[in-house]
Amino acid sequence: MAEKAQKLESYIWEGKDRRGNKAKGELAGSNTALVKAQLRKQGIIPDKVKKKPKPLFGGSKKITPFDIAMLTRQLATMMKAGVPLVQSFDIVADGLENKGLQELVMAIRNDISSGTGFASSLRKHPKYFDDLYCNLVDSGEKAGALEQMLDRIATYLEKTETLKKKVKKAMTYPIAVIVVAIVVTAILLVKVVPQFESLFEGFGADLPVFTQFIVSISEWMQSWWFVVLLAIVGTVFLFKEAKRRSQKFSDFVDKYTLKLPIVGEILDKSAVAKFGRVLSTTFAAGVPLVDALDSVAGATGNAVYRDAVMNIKNDVSSGTQLQASMRQQGVFPVMAVQLTAIGEESGNLDDMLSKVAEHYEGVVDDMVDNLTALMEPMIMAVLGVLVGGLIIGMYLPIFQMGQVV
Repeated sequence: MAEKAQKLESYIWEGKDRRGNKAKGELAGSNTALVKAQLRKQGIIPDKVKKKPKPLFGGSKKITPFDIAMLTRQLATMMKAGVPLVQSFDIVADGLENKGLQELVMAIRNDISSGTGFASSLRKHPKYFDDLYCNLVDSGEKAGALEQMLDRIATYLEKTETLKKKVKKAMTYPIAVIVVAIVVTAILLVKVVPQFESLFEGFGADLPVFTQFIVSISEWMQSWWFVVLLAIVGTVFLFKEAKRRSQKFSDFVDKYTLKLPIVGEILDKSAVAKFGRVLSTTFAAGVPLVDALDSVAGATGNAVYRDAVMNIKNDVSSGTQLQASMRQQGVFPVMAVQLTAIGEESGNLDDMLSKVAEHYEGVVDDMVDNLTALMEPMIMAVLGVLVGGLIIGMYLPIFQMGQVV
């Protein structure tokens, strides 16, 4: 059972070392008594220990998954060079600018130096180290190959976070087009069209139908813009809350998101890439296939693939081959199934799954680049149609007057 996570604070201490020389520094801990105990284990006799005052403005930077990936890579590099684990933490902490990450590193370092296992120390910080990370470290510790395991974990984190960043970029572009189009249209309707409307009042003639339509929308927007704004904000908020609170609604969204043009295909291929990456990493670490599939199910990032992986787990538990079960699910691409089959037959399943991940990560990369290239002219086209349509609608009465004259 994982130990209960405790909130860590930074403490400033002053004392004497084993030789009687004065010493001072900072240490992360959950309370003053524990900090003093940690100092005594390090050979320091503490005279004064107090909480470090927090800055009036700002504070520690947020610890991101990329920070954890970087930390893991640095530890793997240090340990491969023969540096002991505790000393590796000291070296890494000295080079960190993010105070929050530095405190986290020192907290883990102090736990390890006091005799706690590496995996057990990580489990005290579930916000930054999930079960998959801790289980892999635990496997590396027990097998006596912690440096190789950290290298695998670092590669997995780096690839996964890069993939997430690309998918996020792909999702951001369509949203950006919609937001920019709405904002520009709203500004024109609320600020620009009324100027033309006051001009048209002196014409003394009926306005074209298209112009009347735009003027009507403008008048409605001027009176009810706050309702539109609240409706948009409320819809976004309710959507997020429904997705967070209702598993059924979340699964429904995941299912139909995969059917969206372009973006759906990117999400589909990214789920396959995550499947290959996580399963390859866990299987190579010596985790039994059935147990590894539990970790994979939660890491694919989509309910359709989560359910498919759980079905695969049940099939594999009853003796079915992995590739046969994957084929039966009907969601995995043919190439992914074929590479898995080759891996099972040759005994190199982890290598083949890694190739599956690399192939579909490359596919996602290419698709995001293509989407980016496509969206730039699309944004211009959408804005051109909206702005151009409004301008034409406003100038139609002027054109008609010119024809009459």
